[in-house]
Amino acid sequence: MTAKIRKIAVFVEETHKEIGREIQPPTRRAAAVAVIENPFAGRYVEDLDELMEIGAELGGLLGERCVKALGIEPAAAESYGKAAMVGENGELEHAAAILHPRLGAPLRKAVEKGAALVPSSKKMGGPGQPLDVPLGHKDAAYVRSHFDGMEVRLNDAPRANEIMVAVAVTDSGRPLPRVGGLTADEAKGEDGLR
Repeated sequence: MTAKIRKIAVFVEETHKEIGREIQPPTRRAAAVAVIENPFAGRYVEDLDELMEIGAELGGLLGERCVKALGIEPAAAESYGKAAMVGENGELEHAAAILHPRLGAPLRKAVEKGAALVPSSKKMGGPGQPLDVPLGHKDAAYVRSHFDGMEVRLNDAPRANEIMVAVAVTDSGRPLPRVGGLTADEAKGEDGLR
């Protein structure tokens, strides 16, 4: 692995009750976060291919960690997302390079299939700042019940010369979805939309 990883953290969130109603089974989502050294911190570099390759390494690693944390088979994953926060000596384009589509192929393998685009967000920040990982159905972007997000934060990351990279995976949509549209059961997952 070419990524210089300082830390990996994994979070699992289960919702058992919402607005006084029991959620059966509970909705679950997991996020895996890697804090890595930014090889381009403090300097302008034209070719960001090294960061794209690091993203490809992290897509599989973090996706697999999420699936394992949920205790599911890859095919049981329902939605996913990715996000990156660059420390103050980096630039927003470094987050874009990490989250380049090269991260998507190994993430899709980790969750089996993944016909839909992987939602992403990029930001600059410092230690303790929240990073929101957007979520969408992995095979059918029009499944509204899976439009969601998961917040992650680490008290000591990202430091000035680091990038915090997160992947989130769920085994369900939001609790008590009722805004209509295509349901997960109706999705075909052939075109990434429906």
